[in-house]
Amino acid sequence: MEDAMGTAAGKKLEPGVVDAADAQRALRRINDYLSHTARSNEDVQVHLETGAGDEALVLPRPVAEMFASMLDALAHGQGIQIMPVDAELTTQQAADMLNVSRPYLIGLLESGEIRFRLVGRHRRIRFADLHQYLREDDARRKETADELMELDQDLGLL
Repeated sequence: MEDAMGTAAGKKLEPGVVDAADAQRALRRINDYLSHTARSNEDVQVHLETGAGDEALVLPRPVAEMFASMLDALAHGQGIQIMPVDAELTTQQAADMLNVSRPYLIGLLESGEIRFRLVGRHRRIRFADLHQYLREDDARRKETADELMELDQDLGLL
């Protein structure tokens, strides 16, 4: 799916849009089905309760597993967003995903923390590059927390 600027857009469900109890019920059913299928590469057949015959909707197993992960988040009152890995984001979209201001994000881009490309005068960030930055930032935070924990232990504060 593409927006007016030609960048691939994701689909988003805000917290509370899907009833958590409904999501939990669907999650139990799909997890039960996935746990009882013998082969992990077997497609999943979904029988719809529409009364339109016995035809099943067939989903590749990885799609069904991703669907279960989405239902789990929804069952816990969280929102979800699906974004194609090769999607390109505007600076505002990327800033919103990082929960930072647009000027702060531009600082990250200009300092080389996050890769981007110019389309005319506009910066575009690949979702994969933004995701890579998040993984690296999480690793840096964990390393810092581990160092602080070690320091606390050395000082006898724990």
